[in-house]
Amino acid sequence: MSTFEDLGLSPTLLKGLKAAGFDAPTPIQQKAIPLALQGHDILGLAQTGTGKSLAFGLPMMDRLLATPGKPMPKSVKALVLAPTRELVNQIADNLRPMVQGTPMKVMTVVGGQSINRQIAMLKRGTDILVATPGRLIDLLDRKEIDLSTVGYLVLDEADQMLDMGFIHSLRKIAPHLGTPRQTMLFSATMPKQMEELSQSYLTKPKRVECAPPGKTADKIAQSMEYHEKGEKRKRLREILSENEGESTLIFSRTKHGAERMMKQLVAEGFNAASIHGNKSQGQRDRAIKAFREGEVTILVATDVAARGIDIPVISLVINFDLPNVAEAYVHRIGRTARAGREGRAISFCALDERDYLKDIEKLIGRQFDRPTDELREMKKEYGAGPRSGGDGRKRGGGKPGGGGKSGRGKPGAGKPNSAANGNDKPGGGRPRRRRNRSRKPAA
Repeated sequence: MSTFEDLGLSPTLLKGLKAAGFDAPTPIQQKAIPLALQGHDILGLAQTGTGKSLAFGLPMMDRLLATPGKPMPKSVKALVLAPTRELVNQIADNLRPMVQGTPMKVMTVVGGQSINRQIAMLKRGTDILVATPGRLIDLLDRKEIDLSTVGYLVLDEADQMLDMGFIHSLRKIAPHLGTPRQTMLFSATMPKQMEELSQSYLTKPKRVECAPPGKTADKIAQSMEYHEKGEKRKRLREILSENEGESTLIFSRTKHGAERMMKQLVAEGFNAASIHGNKSQGQRDRAIKAFREGEVTILVATDVAARGIDIPVISLVINFDLPNVAEAYVHRIGRTARAGREGRAISFCALDERDYLKDIEKLIGRQFDRPTDELREMKKEYGAGPRSGGDGRKRGGGKPGGGGKSGRGKPGAGKPNSAANGNDKPGGGRPRRRRNRSRKPAA
């Protein structure tokens, strides 16, 4: 099925697709839409940037258009849950053009905005509601929304909802949902908890995927560089200078680390902004808008805040800190090479992040070339410069990030510190060990 017409969609949706400039369905859309139109529950596995929003949105809207009728006050016909405000807005922006000129309404409710305004809008009811779990529970607790009429449920970026601890929120929402209903669950990775989630919400689902769970996009050129904590910032400045003017997304593990990095980059003359959990929704929206329109070329973000960023052309993703949840690596680098484009991802690995690297390699089924023992031995053998994970070639030498031959840095340069945890004070001693494998990413 190479065209949207072949998928059996209604003329109204086909008109909306044409007006929005969509010529042909993506692989996940080709596989999911016909099954969803038949009424099956769907377990969809696909990388970010592959068109998942329309893979669940088009069949849901098609079926809603086939059963017209004004929603009752406070009621919802179709519910889409997503982990972040940014992703909620992205999904709604993708769905609204499809039903332009029809009576169908698409509404959003998220935290960080006036709940009273959202209550006023919901009094009239809505056909499709896209929401974050937390704000939806706030509305349920106030008895300002009725989910008993929900006939279609979508859980988007379900693996990220699990990472963020939303499993308890989903369990609280479930009893309020209408039955029978069609449920679609979409995810980029398939952690163990996903099986439990799918068994709880899906009935005899059809599994569709366009890539193995955890697989990264083929058009992303990935490399891993090995630096001690104090070397990372210098190497970051070198990369940004070499790629001046290119749209670059930098990931920090902590909110404070992201904000501090942005301020340092601005002080050094770089055109940068930041998004993280300590920013208001308005500040985050303005930063993303400036990044999308090219007013800002560097965006520093945490994992949670960056989910839902849908910017077609991001040339480079830099993992300043490796994520402590392996699945987040797939989502991070999936911000580049979207819609069939090519992109690059450069990651920095320090001594105390080597366990995170092993988890990432296990998930994506690829081993990066790296020192065989520990970072200090790597410095002694190869010099302070990074090694690429793509072709195993040596890079640099001499001083950190430089091109000398001696491989010697300044005295004491080998001491690790805790910069990745948002504290630039020297830490020294042995690297901290991970206590458990269940962590929530920073907001």
